[in-house]
Parts: sequence; structure tokens; C-alpha cells
Amino acid sequence: MVKSGYPVILRLEGKIVVVAGGGKVAERKVNGLLGTGANVVVVSPEATDEIRRLSYEGRIIWKQKSFSGSDIADAFLIFAATNSREINQLIQESADAHQLVTIADDPDGSNFHVPAQVQRGSLTIAISTGGASPTLASQIREQLEQQFDDSYEDYLDFLASKRKWILREVANPTLKRKLLKSIVGPEFLISDHREEDFIQLYETLSKETHNSN
Repeated sequence: MVKSGYPVILRLEGKIVVVAGGGKVAERKVNGLLGTGANVVVVSPEATDEIRRLSYEGRIIWKQKSFSGSDIADAFLIFAATNSREINQLIQESADAHQLVTIADDPDGSNFHVPAQVQRGSLTIAISTGGASPTLASQIREQLEQQFDDSYEDYLDFLASKRKWILREVANPTLKRKLLKSIVGPEFLISDHREEDFIQLYETLSKETHNSN
């Protein structure tokens, strides 16, 4: 029986993340880490123009050198993304047991992998086939990207804001529950006047809750 992985969302702010390699695969890993707050360190004698630009702008650190075990001594997360199987194997062997390592050409030798994902602001949808078919995972991602379009980014900001307000300002547990449930629906997703609609909803549900008591 094949054992399944355990999906998690990692908070990387302030953590050291090492990407060994400077090619297109490494570039994709680096771009996926931007915005996480991680301290991204690229180790490679050569690098793509994009990696060089990010280093020049101070958004990542590029160590222009060949890999050595000391490069990952303080790393929380390690991406072995060189074009050399031998170097990738060396990276795996150099990592401590507590470090998370993914190897581009050896998924079975990795202790984590990055799933295909759809990102819409605070909304993250991850898709994994456990390595059985990355192509299928990619196709599912494309379908989800159409279903969950860019409008969800503003909608999630609205939901987060209103959830905080409801939890802070609404004392009645019944009203609180109704409000939290009612704002999650197609009416608010497609609305161009969410704030006004929320005020109206709050007034309506407040009266209903008061009258039922």
C-alpha cells in the first residue's frame, strides 16, 4: 500500500531557504518563494538573468559558487535543483535529518514536494497526485484557475475583514453564526457593492434574531 503524504502550509518568514542550482528549474522555485518572507539563498556558479536580477535588487542572495555542505547548515528548506544528479545526491546526503529537502530529479529521495497550486490572494488550492502524474495535476490546476478567477482575491480580503469585525463586534452567537454563513455565497462574490450589501444583511439578520428571541 502506497503511503500518502501529509499536506501542510509552511510559514517561511525569517527562515533560510536554499535553492541549489541556477537554471530555469531553480528560477521557478525562487519565484515561488518570493512573497513568503523567507531568506532565499541561491547557490550556483551560474544563474539565469532573472535570478541575477533578483539578487541585484536585494530580494534574494546569490552565492556564485559550487555547492558545499556548509551552504545548507542553517537552512530550514532545501531545493536541490541543479542539472547534476551527483550534486543533487550530495545535497541530500549533506542535509540533516530535521531539514526538509526536495530533489528535482529524485522525488522518491525527497522528504517533501511542492504541489501544483492555484493562488488567489489568501486562497491557496494545492493539487497533488503523489507523483503518479504531474501532467494530470497540471490539468486539474488549469481547470481550477478558470473556476476560481482573480475576483476571489478581493472576495477573500472582504471575508477576512468582515470575519474579524463579526467576531469582535457581534455578541449574539446566533447572529454571529448567521452572518458568518451568509457572507460566504455567490451574492457577495459577484457583488459590486459588498459593503452596502453587508450593512443591509446585518440590519436584516439583527431584526430577525431580535424578533425570534
